[in-house]
Amino acid sequence: MPGPLQISGSVSVPEAELNWRFSRSSGPGGQGVNTTDSRVELSFDVAATEVFGPVFKARALERLGSRLVNGVITIAASEFRSQLRNREAAEMRLAQILREAIAPPPKKRRPTKPSRGAVERRIAAKKQRSDLKRLRRDDH
Repeated sequence: MPGPLQISGSVSVPEAELNWRFSRSSGPGGQGVNTTDSRVELSFDVAATEVFGPVFKARALERLGSRLVNGVITIAASEFRSQLRNREAAEMRLAQILREAIAPPPKKRRPTKPSRGAVERRIAAKKQRSDLKRLRRDDH
């Protein structure tokens, strides 16, 4: 658990840049929930980090814009009774979100045209359907 958070093969976030907060969970747990701080909040300052290069940082800030508050992304996890499992869930979620945020943009779609045969088949099917509907009408 302690140690850097691995984002991708070459990128990892040091433990010092991760900010943890623990509180009482409102989720499952019954009586035990009253005595254990099982809700976990994991915060990471995307705007101030030195882990990402300028390209990754710009890409992450743009893609995470709606989720950031003053450049900080916060992940909350309270689905488990155990604080440890909630910590692991929060770390996994943050790693996944950051991985998607710094991923290269998808390749541009190369526009294509339908083949001549496909166009002819489509038009023939339309004509057949049109004829069928015309034959059903009363005024044919």
